[in-house]
Amino acid sequence: MLHRMTASPAASLRRGFDYNSQTASPVPPTSGADSTSRNHFPTGIKDFLLFCGRIFLLLALLTLIISVTTSWLNSFKSSQLHMKEEEEKNEKRQKLVRKKQQETQGEKVSRYIENVLKPHQEMKLKKLEERFYQMTGEAWKLSSGHKLGGDESTSQTSFETSNRETARSQNLPKPFTEFSLPAEQPTRKEIPDLPEEPTVTAEEVVTVALRCPSGSVLRRRFLKSCSSQVLFDWMMRIGYHTSLYSLSTSFPRRPLAVEGGQSLEDIGITVDTVLILEEKEQSN
Repeated sequence: MLHRMTASPAASLRRGFDYNSQTASPVPPTSGADSTSRNHFPTGIKDFLLFCGRIFLLLALLTLIISVTTSWLNSFKSSQLHMKEEEEKNEKRQKLVRKKQQETQGEKVSRYIENVLKPHQEMKLKKLEERFYQMTGEAWKLSSGHKLGGDESTSQTSFETSNRETARSQNLPKPFTEFSLPAEQPTRKEIPDLPEEPTVTAEEVVTVALRCPSGSVLRRRFLKSCSSQVLFDWMMRIGYHTSLYSLSTSFPRRPLAVEGGQSLEDIGITVDTVLILEEKEQSN
């Protein structure tokens, strides 16, 4: 009986468990996908995060490209500015060099004029003046003056002697002290008259330009049929004696050959011509 009492509670429990297991609803088994979905983010959030990451990556790439491009442009601009500065410096340097060269050339020219040209011109003028005074019997003008109250007799004697020597060398009949104004009239008559200057529209007309030693240029029109001697008459007319000066062509540079009876056309003056008036070389 005791055994029945002790076994009955266990049996009753077993029976109750079996009854509960039979009457209870079955629990569905859990799958692996449901267990993993509880440990990760949903699909929408994941796509959003990927999109944001791509945007950040694109922004970083754009920032890198912009920085590289900006640095390259800045370096290019700086190189151009450097080149412009170098060009400006070179231009300034060249201007300074040219200015110095011009100043140097100007100094050389001024020294040449002062040391060479002026003395040469003064010497030529002095020789011409001496020869002119000797030809006109006024050599006394070349001598230096005397103080008042000095050796008047000596100066008078030397003056008369120089006049006599000058008159003898020039085959003059009388000393200069006895010259008078009417005696100069034959010399003036020796200068012939020039033919009338033709008009510009006339036929067979040439213009002759005469370059004088002073640098001035005189122009006059002549007919081609005029005698070539008219050129020397023109020289005499403007104050250049044929015994002291000669004519030459400008190019090629050669003396103008003039013979009696030849016209301007015969000596080659058929178009407008430039002639150079030169001083003859004086033989010692």
